[in-house]
Amino acid sequence: MPEKELKKANLKISVDAIKKKFGIVGRTNELMKALAAKAAGRHILLEGPVGVGKTALAHALAAYLNTQFVRFDGDERYHPDKLVGHFDPPVVLEKGYSFESFVSGPLIRAMQNGAILFANEINRCPESTQNVLLSAMDEGRIVIPKLGEVTAKKGFFIIATQNPVEFIATTPLGEAIKDRFVWIRLDYQSEQEEKQIVAANVKGAPEDVIDYSVLIVRETRENVKLRRGASIRGAIDLASIINEFEERTLQTWIDISIMALATKVELEDGVEETIETVIEEIVRKVIGKFFRTK
Repeated sequence: MPEKELKKANLKISVDAIKKKFGIVGRTNELMKALAAKAAGRHILLEGPVGVGKTALAHALAAYLNTQFVRFDGDERYHPDKLVGHFDPPVVLEKGYSFESFVSGPLIRAMQNGAILFANEINRCPESTQNVLLSAMDEGRIVIPKLGEVTAKKGFFIIATQNPVEFIATTPLGEAIKDRFVWIRLDYQSEQEEKQIVAANVKGAPEDVIDYSVLIVRETRENVKLRRGASIRGAIDLASIINEFEERTLQTWIDISIMALATKVELEDGVEETIETVIEEIVRKVIGKFFRTK
């Protein structure tokens, strides 16, 4: 078998193994790309809206590769010294500036252990924090003032995630760091795949509960009154709660949909209606026809 075909065959086998072991529905193409990038030694940027499985994909990849997983969550207060580490003043007085007095941050821990550094929502970090990663990504090393050079062990690898720039509190990545990533987009999955995911997470739920929950959530993503719709987590929450009711009337669906989804959607600018009203409209539109009016 030619080398290229062999490599592709091995990737397919690995993807199938990951999906089976970790219960991942769909995402064959995305997993294939991620494994190929890892094999090629390229750092990965996963982009997609909240709840599409970016973190789950990264966790599954790390576990399958039997690699330590070091995570940090980006925000505007995540400054470079938090990412790299800092000296502990009392220990410095006793030991001087040494590794014994240095408290390693996520980047240094990942480099020293040949681990996957998972940078969650990296585009919420200040650009100065993002830029700390540049030498680690390019050369596999970083220089810490008063301490010296830290070289990454074999296996060090960065997987970063970002939400699209239209999400609140996100900014575009700096060009320098963006140029060092390869990009994989994760979109919402198909209706059938989302139904499979809900069924796997809500054991014993009847088919109509699964179907209605997914249809309602998918409609939140299309509704012009909402800037952001709900993810599959919304469908799982909705199905989980409403499945506890013996009698599921249209009003029950409205009440529980508001309960499950109100924190997961955002109104579009200029919309005067409340979130509760918009969700009720969606429920009536999507499943109202399945209930008899009295």
